[in-house]
Amino acid sequence: MSCSDRLVKLRVLLVEDEATLAKLLKEAIGDYFAEFTIAYDGIEGLEAYRRLKPDIVITDITMPRMDGLQLASAVKSEDPDTPVVILSAYSDKQKLLGAIDVGVVKYFIKPFDPEELLAYLCELAERIKKQNRIKLIEPFEYDLQSEQLFKKGVLVHLSKRESRFIAQLLHSPNHYLSNEAIKAALWPDEEVSDDRLRTFIKRVRQKSDRKLIENISGQGYLLVGRNGK
Repeated sequence: MSCSDRLVKLRVLLVEDEATLAKLLKEAIGDYFAEFTIAYDGIEGLEAYRRLKPDIVITDITMPRMDGLQLASAVKSEDPDTPVVILSAYSDKQKLLGAIDVGVVKYFIKPFDPEELLAYLCELAERIKKQNRIKLIEPFEYDLQSEQLFKKGVLVHLSKRESRFIAQLLHSPNHYLSNEAIKAALWPDEEVSDDRLRTFIKRVRQKSDRKLIENISGQGYLLVGRNGK
């Protein structure tokens, strides 16, 4: 998969109070991503992060109301896996150490080449892709970002509802859902019979593997993980 193929699935939040620089960056690299959102200070950036849940945060350090290191710390406290990239005119040791302390993954000193930033984001995209792959019972993996199931690295062609069913099981406590919870999640505005649910599960098993989804008799269904749970 090429760099552009990896980037096009990602959502980026740029927090930069220099409007001209923010615009130039969006024009230079924004089209590579699924979404490229700009916020102009730390508070606005944190609000946008909580609303959008981007895959990558890029932030300046010196900004009004909340600086970039405070923003990075807030982001990391809510989701330690979100990569934060710093853009700054500062190059002194104290600022660099501050960035390391809050878990920043990369520090770019202004002025910098947007192509250099883009190349690093390609590296991050590959890392994010690996983090998003959840191993299930062999040989299955589920990609959280694309919400797709893979068998030996090959896409299993599921409908949107079938893929959402796998995702619902994956995110539920102990990977288990009752029959009624499945119906409510997948058919929120319909009355669904047990027969229809069983037919639906049978179709998912036929496309994947019977061992992947275990039936708890009369109660619900369990997604079997790599460790058998």
